[in-house]
Order: sequence, then C-alpha cells, then structure tokens
Amino acid sequence: MVKEHHVRVYKSEENLPREDQLAYKIAQVAADPVGVSDDVTDMVINRVIDNASVAIASLNRAPIIAARAQALTHGPSTGGKGSRVFGIEERVAPEWAAWANGVAVRELDYHDTFLAAEYSHPGDNIPPILAVAQHVGSSGYDLIRGIATGYEIQVNLVKAICLHKHKIDHVAHLGPSAAAGIGTLLGLDVETIFQSVGQALHTTTATRQSRKGEISTWKAHAPAFAGKMAIESADRAMRGQTSPVPIYEGEDGVIAWMLDGPDASYMVPLPTPGEAKRAILDTYTKEHSAEYQAQAWIDLARKLHREHPEVTDSANVKSVLIKTSHHTHYVIGSGANDPQKYSPTASRETLDHSIPYIFTVALQDGAWHHVDSYSPERAARQDTVELWHKVTTVEDPEWTRRYHSLDIAEKAFGGSVEITLKDGTVITDQIAVADAHPLGARPFARGQYINKFRTLAAGLVEEAEVERFLAAVERLPQLAAGELDQLNITAAPGVIDLAAAPKGLF
Repeated sequence: MVKEHHVRVYKSEENLPREDQLAYKIAQVAADPVGVSDDVTDMVINRVIDNASVAIASLNRAPIIAARAQALTHGPSTGGKGSRVFGIEERVAPEWAAWANGVAVRELDYHDTFLAAEYSHPGDNIPPILAVAQHVGSSGYDLIRGIATGYEIQVNLVKAICLHKHKIDHVAHLGPSAAAGIGTLLGLDVETIFQSVGQALHTTTATRQSRKGEISTWKAHAPAFAGKMAIESADRAMRGQTSPVPIYEGEDGVIAWMLDGPDASYMVPLPTPGEAKRAILDTYTKEHSAEYQAQAWIDLARKLHREHPEVTDSANVKSVLIKTSHHTHYVIGSGANDPQKYSPTASRETLDHSIPYIFTVALQDGAWHHVDSYSPERAARQDTVELWHKVTTVEDPEWTRRYHSLDIAEKAFGGSVEITLKDGTVITDQIAVADAHPLGARPFARGQYINKFRTLAAGLVEEAEVERFLAAVERLPQLAAGELDQLNITAAPGVIDLAAAPKGLF
C-alpha cells in the first residue's frame, strides 16, 4: 500500500537522519527489486511508441537540428558502446543522446502528461533512461523497470509538491525521477541513488520564465537538460561523489528557499517495499500537439464546428467566454496577462500555450494539425485574428476543484464555454476530459498509439523501418541485453541533412 511521507524543512541543528530524507526514500523505492506487472509493461511499450512518434515528427525542426549537431560532436565514452540519436545511425555519449532525443520528444508538446499539484510530461524520463540502457547494454526488461521507476517518482512528486506556484519550472521533479530510473536500470545501491537524486535535483531547479511571455526554444531543451543532468549525476555518484544534504528539507535547501518556505508541509506518496510501481497508469497522452489543458478544448471546438457552423464566422460572434480551472486560466488563458497569447506573430511555443488561439483555430477548422495549425499564415488569417480576440477565459471554482481532485472519476481538465452571437443567441457546451483520456469519448489504446506513430512517421521513415520498429518495441520485454538499439528509428534517405546544421562552439 502506498505510504505518505511527511516532508518539511529542518534546521541544521535538528540533524535529520539520512533515512528520513525524501531523497533517500526515493532511492529506496528505486532500489527495490520488485517486478513489473503486465499492464504496466504494456503501457511502457505504448509510451515508447508515443515518444518515438513525436520525436520523428520533430526531426527537422530547428531545436532538434541544433541539439543533434551538439550531440554528434561528443562520441561514445569509454564506459560503454554509446547511445543512438533519433533519426540517424551514429552513436554518441549517453548524456548527449539524452539531450538530443529529449529535445526531439518535447519539441512538439505532443507526448504524455500528468497533472496534479504540479504538472509534468513523464515521458521525458524515457530518453535519458533509454540512452543509459543502450550505452551499457541493458535488456528490455531492465529498461521497463527503469522507466516504471521514473514514472513512479515523477508522478508522486507531482501529486504532492507544487512548483509553479513559486515560479519554478516543472522539470525540477524530472531530474530526481530520471536519476531514480537510471538507478533502477543499473541496479545501483540505495546510497548511490540517494546521492544521484540529490545532485539531479540541485542542478535542475530553474525559473518558469521558460514558459512565460514570449516562449523560446528553451521550452523543448529544459527537460532534455534535466535528463542530461540526471545521467551526469548518476556518473558522479557512481564515482563516490556526494550531493547537498538534505537537499529537499535543509534550511538552505530547495523547499526552504524555492518552494513553500521554512513552514512547508507536504505529504509525498511513495510505494512501500515490495509494492509494484503503477503510477504510469495514472498518466495520459495527447491526441493533439498542444499543451495538455488544450486537449479537451480542441475536442469541444471540433464538436461545436460540426454542430454550430455559424460560430466559426467572426462576423456572427460577439464574444466567447471559456470558464475553466485556475491553472488553465492563469497559465494558458487570458489570466496569464501575456499579450503574446493574442499575437498573430507569436512563436509556435507561445501559440501552443494560448487557449484563445487554439480554441479559435480548432473551432474554425474542425480539426487540429501539429504543423498546419501553427503556421504563420494560419495564425495571421484576418478572420481568425478577429475571432481570436473575442475569446477570453475566467476561473470557475468548480472546475478548479475538479482539476485538483484526487478522484480519477471526477478529475477534469476542461470547462464550459459560452458563445454569444450578435443576434443575442447564446450557445453553451462543456467538456471534462479530452476524447483520448482514459475516461474520454475515445480512449487511447495500443491501436491509437500505433496509428499516431504511423501518421507522424509518414514521409519521414520508410515503411520497412516503421514495421521493424513496431515489431521490436512490441517485443520489448523479450529484448536481450544489448538489443535496445532496435528502439531507435532511422529516417528515410534525404530527410536529414547533417551538413546543414548550424555551427557552434563544439
């Protein structure tokens, strides 16, 4: 049975014992040799497919081109055979493979999510854990166990500790979770994982400005950096190097100065010894390439497009009022007070964090596309800009309550909408969860993950390579030590031009 651990700040003279520190308890979970259930194994396979889908779709986007070029200047290190970079055959050092692949996975904001006290993309754990697994020649089962730990730790930290309230980027939960997952993968002892988790947390705390205002390309790099730091932290810890202690609870630690302060009090759930790691089953992926809070709104907009085509014409519409949760209103709604969220010249990264824009385009088009829906031409269309500027959001306390509910049956990420037409007609509708959510109209299962992969790989990967990858990943539990290179995907000839990459320092 999951046990909740009380976490608070301690003065130095209180001398908190190591075994009572959160980082140590995380390490104990990671070191537990418990097996992985069949349903968790199946979901790990789904998420490996999901990550590959969105990474392939990103291969020629600028952040990936740059990150890949950086990685290719760092060949395999002496501790193993190196790791593969999505799209190409070359091997690089594992931390740099995690860097390049982490950027590719995150760039389109199109993979899995978990939202609670904090929010996260737990699939970001996969690139660093897979990179280490390829480097050292792990088996498929080793990888599954490592990924299950990464998800378990990140999801449980996200359930308990809010970062965004203090303007700390959510990847501060990813560094420790990836370090824990690598510890499980490698079979490290509790002390080594403890030191690795502490270093990973210490080096991956940063401000939320990366997701505010004019959102930059660093949004895709932030989780990749956390994964890279997790690998480097594991390497240092394996060499006997130590970390700041206690990293969470210390009077000059993360909680005291970056989070709830000296009077902080958290209850962090973690599995007990021998308890299976099942948190991945609480997470959900995206059908659409947009911030998760936008998923349900795209689905509702598509429905309104079919049922009320008159609302797609700005000339007919007086106003569009979206009532939603605190988080959605203040982070990706008009409550953010970011003028860029209404700018037709805003970056793609900004537009995918703008509910007014996303709802407008999905309403007019009755569809959503990971490239076309964000194109400068689409964003600048005059009738779209006119309707877009009539869309506002407000917080609705009931939707906020449901957003934070711990009851999966009522937890919601949507809201209600009121579209007032110029003739006085008011059209209302609501949605609680996205169609692809486990409780949605069309929940994602293996077939949907495979279809997403095929759709995004079309024109970028040859059919034979698509079939080879899918056959390999569905055999993941049976892949022997050293066979995890099969989880990489090679792009079709001519898709990637390595010589065209920008030059830098390395």
